[in-house]
Amino acid sequence: MKRLLSYLKPHKTVMTAATLLVLLIIAVELYRPIIIGDAIDDYINGYYTPYTVTEAGTPGAVRYGDIYLTKNFDGAENSDNRTDVPDGAVISDSPAASSGNSGARFYQLFLCEERYYMAENLTAEESAALLDADNDALAAFIETSGAAPLAREQLKELRRTDFTGILIAAALYLAMLLAGFALNAADTWMLQKMGQQIIFTMREEVFSHIHSLSLSFFNTTPVGKLVTRVSNDTEAVNELFTTILVKLFKNIVKIIGYAVVMLSINVRMALCSFVLLPLVTGLTFFFRYMSRKAYQLTRTRITELNTFLSEHISGMKLIQIFAREKEKYQEFAGKSEALFAANWREVMTFAIFRPTIYLVSVLAMILIIGTGSASVLSGTLSLGTLFIFIAYISSFFEPIQELAEQFGTLQSSLASAEKIFSILDEQPEIVSPAAPRAVEIRGRIEFRHVWFAYEKEDYILKDVSFVIEPGWRVAFVGATGAGKSSILNLIGRYYDIQKGEILIDGVNIKDIDTDVLRGAIGQVQQDVFLFTGDIKSNITLRNEAISLEEVKRAAQIVHADSFIEKMPQGYDAPVTERGSTLSAGQRQLLSFARTLAYNPAILVLDEATANIDTETESMITSALEKLMEGRTTIMVAHRLSTIQHADNIIVMHQGRIRESGTHQELLAQNGLYKNLYDLQLVDA
Repeated sequence: MKRLLSYLKPHKTVMTAATLLVLLIIAVELYRPIIIGDAIDDYINGYYTPYTVTEAGTPGAVRYGDIYLTKNFDGAENSDNRTDVPDGAVISDSPAASSGNSGARFYQLFLCEERYYMAENLTAEESAALLDADNDALAAFIETSGAAPLAREQLKELRRTDFTGILIAAALYLAMLLAGFALNAADTWMLQKMGQQIIFTMREEVFSHIHSLSLSFFNTTPVGKLVTRVSNDTEAVNELFTTILVKLFKNIVKIIGYAVVMLSINVRMALCSFVLLPLVTGLTFFFRYMSRKAYQLTRTRITELNTFLSEHISGMKLIQIFAREKEKYQEFAGKSEALFAANWREVMTFAIFRPTIYLVSVLAMILIIGTGSASVLSGTLSLGTLFIFIAYISSFFEPIQELAEQFGTLQSSLASAEKIFSILDEQPEIVSPAAPRAVEIRGRIEFRHVWFAYEKEDYILKDVSFVIEPGWRVAFVGATGAGKSSILNLIGRYYDIQKGEILIDGVNIKDIDTDVLRGAIGQVQQDVFLFTGDIKSNITLRNEAISLEEVKRAAQIVHADSFIEKMPQGYDAPVTERGSTLSAGQRQLLSFARTLAYNPAILVLDEATANIDTETESMITSALEKLMEGRTTIMVAHRLSTIQHADNIIVMHQGRIRESGTHQELLAQNGLYKNLYDLQLVDA
């Protein structure tokens, strides 16, 4: 987590702003039920409040016959029902509404059988008794007092300020809704943008780091696994920055906010709301444990499936050649079923947890409604306060549920981050020296007692020493596994040797910057790899320093222009993945053109003409004669006819140099080379 949070450092301002927005959003959400609760107590349920006589023109005064009345929030004895005075309410200063109840007379609006009546000239005790009276008592009071039901116009006049208050409360509630929408939209926009920027940086970092790793890493790591790290796992981490961190903070603050507000309104009701919290806490911890296991299993199964797909789609031709489609489908079905089971386990974990928390919230709601209703009927709680608690309790368990689910998603993000960091923690075996030596590479290559093994001490090369002078054409021959291709890999320092030294123009290659070293070596391999794009981009590899004229010149030298110019779009002709629409010979010619376009000082040809027919090979041979002038050329070839004019031929056998010399000198030695040559003559 600490390592992940380090990606937030460039975005501290955004995170601070998002945090402030979250606090404002929570304040808005907490205030909305209070608006409605106050409206219920102050305006909708207005007949609970006594009136006192006042003068015309007094703020909040309403006309009743020939007198003017205003609400008196301190008049009745049962003041527990009415402890909060709405903004703008004015308590009358008239003698009839003196601060003490002694001698004060009240008018009381009350409801009986769905009709409104006005009780006149009541004492404080009579007003309080009227508020607590049941329907039968109210009916008896109407009969004895001779109170008549109020006309519709009278009622509208008496409750004129209530209607206005309700409109103001509705406008304020709408304003809070709009404010919440605007704040949420701004917060989401900021977090999503920040999250995408972080994931963009992380994805580039992972891809760049993969490029820096040595070839030995790719020999042991499946491609599908790397694809999953760069794509799926970075997207999983994206949830952490765009959603989880802020929502975790938001829900924790929201839970605390609900608790504090409920305790400040009514401690008894708040404690009733918290009775089921221990059960919710236990369920949450259990869910966290189960969801973590489910997430980890799902991520592992996704990686396995991606690895299988990457490998088998690349080898589809081989599968079809040997008609193994049905067997491979069964293998895929097994891995797909394993992923299905992991996903199902994850889904069922949520499917059980969410309804359980919902059931607990319903139980809490029942408890609040039962307790609160009894308190309202006994006169110790206002109806508006009960509404506030009902609204809060319905929202109180929502952040708790989200918190548990977010902890699960957090575990998924951390699991993905762990896999990403496992790639970033891989250190390249081949690194450029901290202070590389400047060298002008002309092409002198020297091996001094070189020992090399891919695995531990299983040596492929054993005490190999030779010198290649600038401009020489040197060929390596020998049986498969003799170490020929290993020598080519070591010259470009794709692997490091265990013993000895390799020097280029008198400088140890470990002291040369790897980009400089490899930039001076042009290598053509037997298995040509082409990228999706066009002809030009596959020759230049998108190197802007290579002009179109240089591309065409390189193609002309190797006679690749003979088929390129026949294409409808020429050098802009599209190339599909791996160049599947081109023949093997055409792909090889493009590989030659690519190498020549970079104008290397050293040419390395690893079975470069193996996939080219005899006619095409004859065209390339003449072109290579001109190309190799002034360049050191190293060749590996099984067909000895292609290397007969080399300046030196080195014969490898079981990792050691057994013979070296020109073609004629080696034939005269009547050794390994002569045997290889005779075998090829027999095969021919």
